[in-house]
Amino acid sequence: MATYREAGVDLEQAEHFVAGISESVTATWGPNVVGGFGGFATGVTIPAGYTNPVLMMSTDGVGTKLELARRTGRYEGVGHDLVAMCVDDLAAVGARPIAFTDYLAVGRIDPDRDRLIVGSVADACSRAGCALVGGETAEHPGVVDSDHVDLAGAALGVVESGQEITGRSVAAGDTIIGVESPNLRSNGFSLVREILGSRSLDDPFPGENGSIGEVLLAPSVIYAPAVLEAATTGFVRAFAHVTGGGISGNLLRVLPEGMCADIDTNAWDRPNVFRVVQEWGGISADEMYRVFNMGIGYLAVVAPGEVNSVIAAFDGHGHAARAVGLVGTGPTQVRILD
Repeated sequence: MATYREAGVDLEQAEHFVAGISESVTATWGPNVVGGFGGFATGVTIPAGYTNPVLMMSTDGVGTKLELARRTGRYEGVGHDLVAMCVDDLAAVGARPIAFTDYLAVGRIDPDRDRLIVGSVADACSRAGCALVGGETAEHPGVVDSDHVDLAGAALGVVESGQEITGRSVAAGDTIIGVESPNLRSNGFSLVREILGSRSLDDPFPGENGSIGEVLLAPSVIYAPAVLEAATTGFVRAFAHVTGGGISGNLLRVLPEGMCADIDTNAWDRPNVFRVVQEWGGISADEMYRVFNMGIGYLAVVAPGEVNSVIAAFDGHGHAARAVGLVGTGPTQVRILD
């Protein structure tokens, strides 16, 4: 007689795994969480202080960066990549993240690996100030390899109606502030994997104190708390979360028709990792700026004369920020100037 276990799904092990992640998950919960761990659904109440709250949602995944994690067995930071991609999108419209769910798809449950992954998600949620209220871990035997891992999630946020940050008020003369990113975050890894060639992930990374795997798998910065504090200054007209598409592709999303932006790439120093990746792949500068964040993980478009207040908000959270460009009038475009 055939059994589910023989088909590749071990329900008993799955139950032990769920019980094993209970502590790390519920550690992210505050008094606004409604429900219990292990139920069919868990909710959150709207935090105090909102008169007409608008709920916002964002979803994303870690992408092919997970393939490098699989090859090295280094999963400590992938939860930060996942949470950052979702909550930093919410923060870009002024929404405070309040709840998060994750979806972990594996070929076969590996309790040690999968607890590490969920623990990383929980730690990132704590840093972002939101509760990890639920998730799903699915085994897909016979469909993917037994060591396959994919990770996606969704974040729920709240913003007061009328206080959404949309970019509609962006005007000529506004200053563009760039917030530094020390690494690739979670974008461009299909290209990175293509150019790695025969290099071992255990080899030293040129110019860094770590292996290729360690440097490339450095976890994403979570900007949301700093972004929301910058928003409270009242001087930010638009935010752009720099993910796939780079600086130009993401800033363009918040520029009104008839507004253009010039970015001065001499305003900041590119981290070494981008120089090495470009050299390994023989990649043009245009392609690098189209694919990667190039050392700027977040952008804020700020009213003239109010730059220092917004920079101070980012500095207060440990994120170096500086003026990197200006808004002008003309065909709607972003020009990357060297």
